[in-house]
Amino acid sequence: MEPDNLVLQPRDVRFDWSTLPMHWVPDEPVTTHVMNVLHLLLPEGERWFVRTFQQAVPLISDDTLREDVLGFIGQEAMHAEAHSEVLDHLLANGLDPRPFTRQMEHVFQRILGPKAGLTEEQAREQLIERVAIVAAVEHFTAYLGDWMLNADALDRAGIHPVMLDLLRWHAAEEVEHRSVAYDLMCHLDRRYVRRARAMLLVAPVLFWLWVRGARFMVRADRTTRVRLTWRESMRAGRRGLLPKLSEIFRAFLRYFHPAYHPRQEGSTSQAVAYLASSPAAREAH
Repeated sequence: MEPDNLVLQPRDVRFDWSTLPMHWVPDEPVTTHVMNVLHLLLPEGERWFVRTFQQAVPLISDDTLREDVLGFIGQEAMHAEAHSEVLDHLLANGLDPRPFTRQMEHVFQRILGPKAGLTEEQAREQLIERVAIVAAVEHFTAYLGDWMLNADALDRAGIHPVMLDLLRWHAAEEVEHRSVAYDLMCHLDRRYVRRARAMLLVAPVLFWLWVRGARFMVRADRTTRVRLTWRESMRAGRRGLLPKLSEIFRAFLRYFHPAYHPRQEGSTSQAVAYLASSPAAREAH
């Protein structure tokens, strides 16, 4: 049975990266760097989530939703800082992520940021569109969160335990708050066309950024000479080390079902159970 009246709370987690190797999935540099794209995209992306939702709070007339949004803001702010620390560790060990992260700063601060010179109505419309974009992205993070919590192959592969805890702590909180962005979007605008339009924009851009990010990481890694290929990525998917593209595509299609709601993705009970056992989350209490 799923828990009722869950109160979203940020967890002030800390991770020790001093023993993290460059290839933290042993003997899997490509798999490592495909997942390292999370660290490239999430810090600036989640700071943008936070700014967007802070601007949306005054538009919320439902007290329960407002509390959920405030909890979401706190959790996403912690996610951004945790992934930023991984980038700092990579930089200190010879892999410079800054050429890519500077591009992400431009995307989220300039291209997707608030526009100057808009009327009050235009500014509200642009804000709701940004909320809809967050809701579409959060659909994918909920799917990936559920996948990560159930990816037993990562345990068998001997992934570095601190990184595995970071990924699963983040995954569990994504599942825990998976409905907030969607519920906020519907609170501000229930039209199906808004939902569908945002996903049609988000999915190809997110896929493109992920491929670019993985290629960047592989090229920037001076400790090995490997190439990012579809064959290698599909092999990792078959082994359960990465989500399969076919499953990601099915998740994409689910968002367009008229009866869709994010609670259909993942299990809150499983997420809460992991957060109760996570070494970092337990130390945060």
